[in-house]
Amino acid sequence: MLQPTMLQLPWLDPNNLIFPDTTSALESPNGLLAAGGELSPKWLLKAYSQGIFPWFSEEEPILWWSPSPRTIIYIDQLHVSRSLRKAIKKSTFSISFDQAFTEVMIACAEPRAAQDDGETWISDGIIEAYSELHRLGQAHSIEVWEGDELVGGLYGIALGRLFFGESMFSRRTNSSKIALFHLVEQLKQWQYVAIDCQVYNDHLASMGAVEIPRKSLEALIQQYVQDTPCHWQGGIGSN
Repeated sequence: MLQPTMLQLPWLDPNNLIFPDTTSALESPNGLLAAGGELSPKWLLKAYSQGIFPWFSEEEPILWWSPSPRTIIYIDQLHVSRSLRKAIKKSTFSISFDQAFTEVMIACAEPRAAQDDGETWISDGIIEAYSELHRLGQAHSIEVWEGDELVGGLYGIALGRLFFGESMFSRRTNSSKIALFHLVEQLKQWQYVAIDCQVYNDHLASMGAVEIPRKSLEALIQQYVQDTPCHWQGGIGSN
C-alpha cells in the first residue's frame, strides 16, 4: 500500500488511547491519519466512534484513516434497480444474520478477480480483532446461502443507529447486493439512519451511496452513535 516511515505520521502509543484530530488527516493518500496503537476492541470502538477506521497491509504497522469525502448510504435512500428487484423476488437464497461471522470475513479476504498479487488488507490479525468485537456484540455479519453454501455476505460494526460497513463478497451474481438489501430492510425496522461505506466505488453508487464531507459524517456520529442500539439476533431476515 505505502511506506508510512516515509511520511510524517503521528505514532500512537498503545497505552494512551487518543487519536489526532481528523482535520489533520493527509489529503494524499486521502484520509491517512496516524500509525500505531493496537487492534483491541477498545481501540476499534473508539476509532469508529470518531469516524476513523484501520486499513493496512500485513507488512505495515496499523494505519488509521478518516478520508474526506466519505461514502455513505442513507437507510431511506437505498436504490434497488428493477433488475435487482426481479433477482431478489426470484432468488432461492436464504439470508441470516450473525450465523457465520468469521467465515464471512475469511470470504471477504479472498483475492478479487482484479487483484493480480492476491494481496488483502483483511489479515489474520484483522479477522481475530473483529471476531472478538463480534463476540462482544458490536460487529455483525449478513450471510447469503445457497443451500448449505455461503455464497455472499458482508460485515461491519454497529454503533447506536449507525452501521459501519467494512467489506462484502459475492460468489454468485448479485449475492452481495442482496445481502446489502436485506441489511437495509432490517436496519429500517430498527430505525437506523445510515451505513458508512468508507470510500466510493461504482458497486455502492449503483445502490444509492453518496459522498459527503468528513464533517458531515462526524455530525451524524455525534447525533446518533450514542442512541440505544437495537439487539441483533441470529437468523433475522431468513427466508
